[in-house]
Order: sequence, then structure tokens, then C-alpha cells
Amino acid sequence: MDKLQAMKVFVRVVEAGSFSAVAKESNTTQSAVSKQVAALENVLGAKLLIRTTRSLALTEEGERYFEQVRRVVGEIAEAETSLKRGEQQLKGWLRVAASVGFGRLKLMPLVQTFLAKHREVKIDLRLSDGFIDLVERGIDVAVRIGELPDSRLIARPIGMSRRELVAHRDYLRNLPKGIKPPKSPDDLERHNCIVYTGTTMRNTWRVAAGPGAADPEGTARVIKVEGNLQTDSSEVIRASVLAGMGIGYTPSWLFEDEIASGEVVRVLPDWSVLSPIHIVTPQERRHSAKVRAFSDHLAQGLGVT
Repeated sequence: MDKLQAMKVFVRVVEAGSFSAVAKESNTTQSAVSKQVAALENVLGAKLLIRTTRSLALTEEGERYFEQVRRVVGEIAEAETSLKRGEQQLKGWLRVAASVGFGRLKLMPLVQTFLAKHREVKIDLRLSDGFIDLVERGIDVAVRIGELPDSRLIARPIGMSRRELVAHRDYLRNLPKGIKPPKSPDDLERHNCIVYTGTTMRNTWRVAAGPGAADPEGTARVIKVEGNLQTDSSEVIRASVLAGMGIGYTPSWLFEDEIASGEVVRVLPDWSVLSPIHIVTPQERRHSAKVRAFSDHLAQGLGVT
């Protein structure tokens, strides 16, 4: 058995969703394609696919194997194309990861323009507010906001993200009797605050004084807040702020249009925190032409604050 060829066939079967589609592509029989995948499973000693009369599904082992082997097959194809033509071609799959809100609001327009420019590239966009192990999941490029821990990933700074306190104007208009809009960070303790649990900060909010604050510029304050809703989803934070449920502490780009229209108001506008934005890439993907091109595209399009 040609193991590399079997790996390529397995990847195509998963991507196409059927043996017959791959058989048609390669001008062979469905039986021949099925036998190659079965031989690969036999060599690995693991079941990769669950076959039914109407569909295919990956097993748990198959999902893990597919993530790794698709990257390997893609890298080999890139290397072969580079040797044949004397240059690296922008072709094939590029796996990109980001948080949900950032991906929807900031990344998607740039994905669209990149794909329009590079017609032979395909992007697999993974959006999650949780931590993703790039190497384990076979990710080529990720956008991460905040300070990065030491790692073997290659990080490229591309901008800054401002985290600030926001509330819908209706929340501030309809406060209970005796409660007034915050005038200082300490006043947050009397308000319903929507807590994001996707970071270690959770309900302990750190803010820094800006030029117009009563405290000296740069002074850091740490405030413990409370509220009747907490979530690990940036989209739930956005929806609950827009529903007037309380004060959120979020990146300003999450409410860019609403802040511009006045629907959402900056609470304590002289108190905020800047966090760096990085493009991160696994070491083994640093020479990929697709990775370099997409990273350059993001760097040109993102200067987020």
C-alpha cells in the first residue's frame, strides 16, 4: 500500500463526503477508493470512518487523524508545486481560527477580500471563544487578543484592541430609584454587570485611567463586580448589552456601529485597557506562502482599537 496516496484519498473522501465523488475525480471505482481507506485503517489499527448506505461520518479517532493528515497532505502539495514551478503557489486549504465576535465583525470582511483575490485558496474558518490548541487542531493562522504566554508559536503584532465599559442607553435611562450612572470605577459595584467567563479576569475588572480621569493617567483600578448573568460567549455579551440588561466590559469593536449611532454608550469613557492583537502561526507553517499572504492581508486590514 502507498500510505501517502491512501492518506490523500482519505482526506478527499472526508472533504467530498463520499467514496463515489472521489472515485469520479480520480477516474477509478468506488470499490478501489474504499479499499484504500480500509487499508489505511488496517495499518493504523483504528477505525476512521463510520460508513452507512447514505452517508459517512468520522469516528473520534478519525477526527483527530483528519486534522493532522490534512495539514501534512497540504504541505506536501505545496512543496511539490513549489518545486515544479520554481515558486510557491497560493492554492488549497488554509485553516484560520479566531474568537466568535472578532471573526464575525472584523475577520470575515478580510476573508472575503482575500478569497476574491486568491481564487484557488479555500479557507476553513474556526470561530470559538474558548482556547484552541493550534498544533493539535491543525490551524495555520489564528488571531489572538491579549498578552500571549510563552510558546513555540510565531507571533506577529498587528494592532491594539481597546476594552471598555459599555451599556445600552435604555439601561442607563431606566435605572432603579437611587442608582445613578457610574461616575467612577467604584460605582460599578452598585450596577448589574454582565460577566464574561472566557478569561481569568471574570468578574474582577481591571481598568486604567486615561487623560480625562480624576486619577493620574495610567493608574490601574481593580473592581469586583456582580450581576445576574455570566457567559463564556462574546455574542451573548453583545446581545445582553443590546437588550439593556446591564454594563459590559468588552472590546469596543464589538459595538462599533452602535456606539457611533448612540444606541450604546461608553460608561466611564476615561477608563479602559489596551490589549495587543497578534497573528500567531505554528513554527512548521512559517514558510507557507498561503500563511504569509494571509497574514500580510490581515496586517494591512486590521489596525483595531
